[in-house]
Amino acid sequence: MNWSQQNQWGLGPMTTSVAATPPAPARAAAPPAVFDVTEAAFEAEVLERSMTTPVLLDCWAPWCGPCRSLGPILEKLAQAANGRFVLATLNTDEAPNIAAAMRLRSIPLVALFVGGRVVDQFVGALPEGQIRQFLDKHLPPAGQGPGAGAEAPPDAEALRQEAAEFAKQGGDPAEVEAILQEALSLDPAHLPSLLDLTDLWLQRGETAAAQELLDGVPQDKRNDRHAALVKRIALMANRPPGDPAALTARIAANARDFEARHALAALLVWQGDWAAAFEQLLEVVLRDRAEGKPDRDKARVQMVEWLASCPDTALVDTSRRKLAMYLN
Repeated sequence: MNWSQQNQWGLGPMTTSVAATPPAPARAAAPPAVFDVTEAAFEAEVLERSMTTPVLLDCWAPWCGPCRSLGPILEKLAQAANGRFVLATLNTDEAPNIAAAMRLRSIPLVALFVGGRVVDQFVGALPEGQIRQFLDKHLPPAGQGPGAGAEAPPDAEALRQEAAEFAKQGGDPAEVEAILQEALSLDPAHLPSLLDLTDLWLQRGETAAAQELLDGVPQDKRNDRHAALVKRIALMANRPPGDPAALTARIAANARDFEARHALAALLVWQGDWAAAFEQLLEVVLRDRAEGKPDRDKARVQMVEWLASCPDTALVDTSRRKLAMYLN
């Protein structure tokens, strides 16, 4: 809301009695530096507008005490910004869908949109000096005009790396998927993002959707990772024969029952338990002492093939080292 229009009692605009004066000549009004935004107008007034002018979004609510102290500071900075940014104020009580989409947990929350997406945000009523520092990190110096020097929208590879880092930190898979989808909306042919999204869908067991993504990649663009994902889908789609409990019992009774270990490893890969599958094959490599070591060689070949399809790079590195050690 426009805090400068509220009097100290919250009863609306303050007025004074003045003599009537002739109206000033009409002229084109400059876009306001501060404005309220609704859910219906959010896409146009925040996302689309931020493609040309950075938009600072103030998420507040009428019952929020810190919001009332922060709002006037933000308005003051926006009015003096000379086009560096505009301030949009969002009453979160009246915009539950936007609040949910932004995963608001606490207010006031202030988010800076550039190029149609959030580039930074903070929570709480910061002092004016810290807010200026926050803005100066992302906005051009005063006097350079609207949007000049603002952060450029990220490209597909930057978004893909952001998604990977977020996933590495244990972020919500749905948010990881949203970032990858955004990358593909910028560049539908960006193969690394497409393969990352395929991998994510396979982790959720969505093999049909993942296969459709892979089938859409032109033949001349398909690489080793594409081939590995195709093999992984084949592994997931075809359940190997055998009962895991019965195979486990056989191995418990005879640790050198290599047939049971191979069969159990195949079932474990189908279930997505790559680590346990590799352990079964490594046990075969370690224990086979027969002449020519046929089971050991069979386990080695199978493990090399599965390592190329395993999505867990850390597990792949560890298992490769173990395999090399056991073979020496």
